Amino acid sequence: MAARVVKSSEVKLHIGRPNIQARGPLNSTDCYIVREIYNGENAQEQFEYELEQALETQYKYIIIEPTRIGDETARWITVGNCLHKTSVIAGSVCLLAPLALAPEYARYITLPIGAVSVACAALYGISWQFDPCCKYQVEYDTCKLSRLPLNTLTSSTPVVLIRKDDIHRKRLHNTIALAALMYCVKKICEICAV
Repeated sequence: MAARVVKSSEVKLHIGRPNIQARGPLNSTDCYIVREIYNGENAQEQFEYELEQALETQYKYIIIEPTRIGDETARWITVGNCLHKTSVIAGSVCLLAPLALAPEYARYITLPIGAVSVACAALYGISWQFDPCCKYQVEYDTCKLSRLPLNTLTSSTPVVLIRKDDIHRKRLHNTIALAALMYCVKKICEICAV
């Protein structure tokens, strides 16, 4: 693994983990940097391998210098977030619409919206749930970013990921989607019984 280690009074060098650098109150195992160093024609595969290893090791912060892989990772996380939020919002609308609408019109809104909620939750469960990347969010908070060794990077636009516990958000969208599914099945059974 080709890695460039920068030594300074603020950056600590750790043998065996050449890409880990800490500064300020961060622990040495909190931050991993995927460096943009091109050694040969398989550099992109090396970047992807380093990112996969960092995700599986569960570092608190992962800084991605290579633009292409950083953008792809940020988009992947954004799509997962969109599916999660769509599932929660659509499921909530499905469950609350009957309270605000007349019963004869409610099914025209609740059934399609409920199907969207269930579909988004299912797609998230199939494609994102077991991906180690779903445990991370793109960090934009400048206060948290200032604690990271961003001044040692060669890229001016790195993607910074922060590990967050997602168990509660998974439970939330799964619970709401399941409730929306049960409501939709009940409504379909009522429509078919008539």
